[in-house]
Amino acid sequence: MIATHRRLYGKGEQIEDPAHIEGLVRAKRQARQHRGQDRLAHAAPSSQVLLVQAAERGARLRHIVTALCQLLDAYGAAELEQAIVDALERQVPHPDAVRLALERRREKHHQPPPLAIPLPENAKARHIAVRPAVLSAYDQLDTDSATDGDDEPEDSPDDDA
Repeated sequence: MIATHRRLYGKGEQIEDPAHIEGLVRAKRQARQHRGQDRLAHAAPSSQVLLVQAAERGARLRHIVTALCQLLDAYGAAELEQAIVDALERQVPHPDAVRLALERRREKHHQPPPLAIPLPENAKARHIAVRPAVLSAYDQLDTDSATDGDDEPEDSPDDDA
């Protein structure tokens, strides 16, 4: 049995039991608490170690998760993971240390500051974490074509005249 309620004979009436609604609200609230942590765990696995160390030091995890999610949105999964590893190596499990590591890496590579990209209101689209693929295998293709000795450009169709 899913639910019990008194029989109603009206057409199109919505039947709600306050106890059922309260249970649903509690379940959704509990799920929401871990949504950011799950997103971080998927995008940057080292974030779990950072959160454990921060909790051991008495830090507010909600603040840290929010800050790390903002950094994930701004810098991406690969950069965030590298910055978290750097912060952990320095034994500073705090989002400010992660932010500083991200800024140092950005300045080292002479990159502009990240810009926030407005995404649609679709919650599923907002929380997709994309890890960049390893493209080093393509570097081998480039070196193979350079050693072929075919340095002359091919004739283009416009050069026939």
